[in-house]
Amino acid sequence: MKISLSDIQEPVANEMKEFQPFFKSSMKTKIPLLNVIVNFILRRKGKQMRPLFVFLTAKLFGNINKSTYVAAGLVELLHTATLIHDDVVDESMERRGFFSINALWKSKIAVLFGDFLLAKGLLLAIENKEYDLLDILSNAVKEMSEGELYQLQKSRKLNINEEEYFQIIRQKTASLIASCTVCGAKSAGVNGEYLKKMKSFGENAGIAFQIKDDLFDYEENSITGKPSGNDIKEKKMTLPLIHAMQNASKGEIRKIKNLLKNNSGKSNAVKNIRDFVIKNNGLNYAQEMMEKYKSNALNILNEFDDNEAKKALCNLVDYTVKRSK
Repeated sequence: MKISLSDIQEPVANEMKEFQPFFKSSMKTKIPLLNVIVNFILRRKGKQMRPLFVFLTAKLFGNINKSTYVAAGLVELLHTATLIHDDVVDESMERRGFFSINALWKSKIAVLFGDFLLAKGLLLAIENKEYDLLDILSNAVKEMSEGELYQLQKSRKLNINEEEYFQIIRQKTASLIASCTVCGAKSAGVNGEYLKKMKSFGENAGIAFQIKDDLFDYEENSITGKPSGNDIKEKKMTLPLIHAMQNASKGEIRKIKNLLKNNSGKSNAVKNIRDFVIKNNGLNYAQEMMEKYKSNALNILNEFDDNEAKKALCNLVDYTVKRSK
């Protein structure tokens, strides 16, 4: 039976509902333009999987409190800020099927609004004297920035190997998921070995999550019948392509690199690269690695006593690798 995100939220449904006004209040401002953008974001909020990781982890250890709400708010503020800045860097006009802030208000306002959210996150932690949470999240943002910059550096020469790829996604994506699970545990009063276990759990879940995102790039869209190819258009080398190149001849690799460098979003280039990846077992390998990291995450959870939060966390990890978008 397919489990929905609302089913997974059930053990913390009330907390997630109460989190909405808490999150909105954390972005309060007297500047009318900022309030317009805040309302725009709130109307188009995503699945809020990161706050869900925070609340379920706290519930795993039995104690959701004010600190947990601060942790979830801090995560969501910093995550939203990084998405807005990413759209500026990538010159993206869309976010979750809607116009991005970058598209509607242009890059200058988008960058400043992202900065505003970062500042609000810092203030939320400081005003509540949650210095440990601030330390955890600040390190995650540093890791994310380093991962993005390292990927940009490597993308210029199209020479990312598998080890470097995992370093990038561990920093870019897994570090934030890990900060969610660590902050959730910390808010519930957990320390020591349990915090290390929850960090490892979050990292493994985050890596599986990112590999799933990378696989989406090669899947055919149900409407157009074509793969999105966004990573290909942006000349990003992800695991399916990296592995395919390991199985190819020098001549094939040279041809694919030329297609990447000069494709400019051409659909035939995207198709040719996708065909190359399929032929050289890139998709199957990425799928296997995604399942490996998913299993790693679930094995860590299995060390804890059974309760409804543990079951929901297991289902959430499963959901991240089976989602359709």
